[in-house]
Amino acid sequence: MHLGKVAGTVTATAKDARLVGSKLHLTDLVDGNGELLEPARVAVDTCGAGVGDTVLVASGSAARMAAGLSTAPVDLAIIAVVDRVSAA
Repeated sequence: MHLGKVAGTVTATAKDARLVGSKLHLTDLVDGNGELLEPARVAVDTCGAGVGDTVLVASGSAARMAAGLSTAPVDLAIIAVVDRVSAA
């Protein structure tokens, strides 16, 4: 799992049928201090995140374990909206 920051939304009217009804977000991967590690990854939102939210994302085959994505062509999923990160 990784921390991310939702930077925007992605709209795709023509897409794989298994993604119909899924919300897509442009998500920057960040470290515990919110510093950019990897920009502009597209993630499927499973928990109602919004632009500006810090989120927890699952990647690779683990991303498909999120609710409703078991057969979808997904390799990054937002699985939680983060309330707080405490970095020492």
